[in-house]
Amino acid sequence: MSGPGLPVSIVNACMRDGRGGSPTAVLDEAPLSDAGRRIPAVLGTSHAVFISAHDHGVSLRFCTAEGGLPACGHGTVAALAVLADRAGRAEYQAAVHAGGQVFQGWAARRGCHIEAAFATASIALREPAPAEHALILPALGLDPEVPRSGTCVASLGRPRILVPVPSRPALAALAPDLGRLCEACDRLGLLGSYVYSVPAADGRAAARMFAPSIGVPEDIANTNSTACLAAHLARQGIPGIAVDMGDSLARPATITASVRQTPKGPLTHVGGTATIARTLTIPAA
Repeated sequence: MSGPGLPVSIVNACMRDGRGGSPTAVLDEAPLSDAGRRIPAVLGTSHAVFISAHDHGVSLRFCTAEGGLPACGHGTVAALAVLADRAGRAEYQAAVHAGGQVFQGWAARRGCHIEAAFATASIALREPAPAEHALILPALGLDPEVPRSGTCVASLGRPRILVPVPSRPALAALAPDLGRLCEACDRLGLLGSYVYSVPAADGRAAARMFAPSIGVPEDIANTNSTACLAAHLARQGIPGIAVDMGDSLARPATITASVRQTPKGPLTHVGGTATIARTLTIPAA
C-alpha cells in the first residue's frame, strides 16, 4: 500500500536476541476504508492495535482478522514501543486504558530496540472442570487420562487454559487438531490453549499458544497468557519466568514476566523487546 492515507507501523514485538518477534500493526484510531478495517488480513499480521491518546493516558483497541479482542499483551508491547518512539525520549511511561482496565505501561530505548512492559490487571486462576480436560486435551493430541499437575484456567480479559508438558521436545512435537480445538474452545468459552514446558530452575520455559477461535491457529508471542502463567507459577514459589515462543513458526520470541506482592495483592509485570520494522500507509475513509 502506498500514497496518502493513514500511517501504520509494523512492530516486531517480543523479539529474542534481536531476531523474530510477532509482527503487529500499530496505528492511530481513525475512520477506515474496508481495506483498513481488515488490517491483519491485508498486512499479514496476526493482530492490529489502534491507539488513542488523551489527557488521562492512552487507550488501546485490538483486533485479529476475526474481530475485536478485549486485550492483547504483545499488542500492548508493540503500542508502547511506537508511543516511546514518537515521544523521542529515552524512557516513556503512560496509563494504559484497555479492555475496561487501566494499568501502567512503560518503555525504554536500548540501542536500536525498545524494551516495553506493563503491569497486568487482576488475573483469575481456577482448576479446570472435568469437561474442559476431556475436550481440550484430546484436541491438543494429549491423553486426557494422564494426570497433568499444573493445568489451570486463567482469565485476563478472557479465559484460556494453561496446559503443562514435561519438556521442550514434547512441546515441539505437538500437532493439535485445530478444527477440534476450535470447536472445544467455542463450546467452553475459552480464548485458546497455552501449552508450556515445565520451567527450569531459573524460570526459563517454552510455550505454544493455539487460538483458532480468534483466527490465530498458533500465536508467535502470547504475552497475556505468559502473564497468566507467571501468576500461576508464583503460587508455587517461582517469582519470575522467561518464556520462549514462536520457534515452530520460525519467528523466535521471548516474553518475560514476574510477580511481586503489593498491599493490594499480587502484581504481574510482563513485557519484551520490540523494534519498529517499517512504516507504510493504508487508505482512510
